[in-house]
Formats: sequence, structure tokens, C-alpha cells
Amino acid sequence: MNDFTAQRAALADVVAIPVSPFDAEDRLDRDVYRALVRRLLDAGVRALTPNGNTSEFYSLTPEERRVEVELTVAEAGGGAQILAGVGQEVPTAVAAAVHAREAGAGMVMVHQPVHPYVSGEGWVEYHRAIAAAVPELGVVPYIRNPAIEGSHIARLGDACPNVIGVKYAVPDPVRFAAVARDAGLERFVWVAGLAELSAPAYFACGATGFTSGLVNVVPEVSIEMLHALRAGDYPAAMKVWELIRPFEELRAERQSANNVTVVKEALAALGLCRRDIRPPSSELPEDQRQTVAAIVREWEAR
Repeated sequence: MNDFTAQRAALADVVAIPVSPFDAEDRLDRDVYRALVRRLLDAGVRALTPNGNTSEFYSLTPEERRVEVELTVAEAGGGAQILAGVGQEVPTAVAAAVHAREAGAGMVMVHQPVHPYVSGEGWVEYHRAIAAAVPELGVVPYIRNPAIEGSHIARLGDACPNVIGVKYAVPDPVRFAAVARDAGLERFVWVAGLAELSAPAYFACGATGFTSGLVNVVPEVSIEMLHALRAGDYPAAMKVWELIRPFEELRAERQSANNVTVVKEALAALGLCRRDIRPPSSELPEDQRQTVAAIVREWEAR
């Protein structure tokens, strides 16, 4: 019986969300994608989420999402755990999870349901249907809805032993602490789903890993924060926090309108991929491009 030891360990780490680079014809650039994944792996990243929100999940076609999973598995070559993003209606999510299993991924992250009417009971059933279809895979719900309570997560875990972690992205560390304890602090691996700026507060409350889009740009900085948090060295973690704050606040402006845009702009400044992004996101105006380039130069000079 799979105890998911390797998958659980990978979640208690920096969980990188690779970007989806597009070429001049708005096609997924497979070669650049693999190069970006390789850069993460070479920096020591051991958990990768193709088809996450930083991957522009909702703007990718089903075929592009399948390709991203396949390319990530191939590039990792067993050197990292792959946590493939799946979602939308149940049949589509199940089909994507089955494909991820067949492609060689060890886990799936289930995107937050986008249905306007979500009940706690319906949330449990949605995830149960997906998890039951792929009992060999670790399953990680992505929670952005504060209406989901610890009791709902506990019921899902009781029904599905392969639900091994939770990516928690409600911006409230007090609520996170309560939900994690009500659900089972040790039963699940708790991943801080709001990235580095929230990671210190969420680690203090029980998280042991965090997701990151920033890691695409400066993987060594994200790993530095992880090491500080693992050591319980919160002053050192906050030094990293101060360094990345201007960049992450740019991403968070206007209800995170430029969350992915800023990351791609930074990668463009480094010459690693084009800045192209799909609607409903948009490229940065010139003044903000210069701001991002200046931040990247500062990081390179460290």
C-alpha cells in the first residue's frame, strides 16, 4: 500500500509553479518550457506544479495542459515530484487526473471550484470523485474559499486516504491555524498557498511548505526562505521577505491582476522567455516594466 512518503516530503518544501511561455504565434513554447523547468531542477527545486495558476491554467487548452504535464515529467526524469494541476467540472478533472497518472505524475492539485455556488458537502463530493478515480496518486485540494471548514477537509481525508495535503490560500493565518487543527494538523501536509510573503505567518501556524511563482525568477531566494523557516529562524526569513516585498506587492496590486504578468516580465528581463501573456491578463505598461527590470538587477547584484 502506498503511504505517499515521497510525495508528502515534496509538499513540505518549495512547491514551484512553472510559467507557460508562449511564442510569437501564441503557442506554448515547448523548448523554452523545458528550459525553465530544468533551471528550477538545477537550482534544487524538488516539487513542480504544471498547470497551476502561475501557469495560466484557465487560459490553456486541454491539449496544452496535457503537454505541460508530459514535458514536466520528462524533464524531471524522476528528480522531482510532479503535482499536476487539474480542475473544472468533475469529468474534465477526472480525465486530467487519469492522464497525469498515465504520464508519470505522482500527485494532482485540484484547483478551487469556480462554480458560483459551493456548499461544504458539495466541495467534499467534488474532491472525493476526483480522488477516488486515481487512488494511486496523492491528491491536494487548493482552498481559496473561507467557507471550507476543517470538518469538511477531515471528512474528505476519512473518505480518501490519498488526499495527503492541502494548499491553503485563504489570506487569514488565524483561520488557517484553526482549520488545520480541526482537519488534522498531522493528517495532512499543509502548504502555504499564498507564497513567500505569507509563508512565515503560515509556518508559525503549522504549514511546512509553500507554493511559489517567484521561484521561476530567483529560485535561490525561495530556497533561502525555506531553509530559514525550517530552522525556525524567523528574522532570517523576514530578511528574505523584505527583499522580495516590492516584487510580490506588484504582483498583488489590483486584486492580483498582474500576478503572472510580473513574473513573466522578470523572466523576459533575464532573457529567459517572452513576456507574452493571455487575456484576461495583460502585459505591463512601460514604467512598470522598468520597475521590474530594476528589481531583477538588484537581485542579480546580491
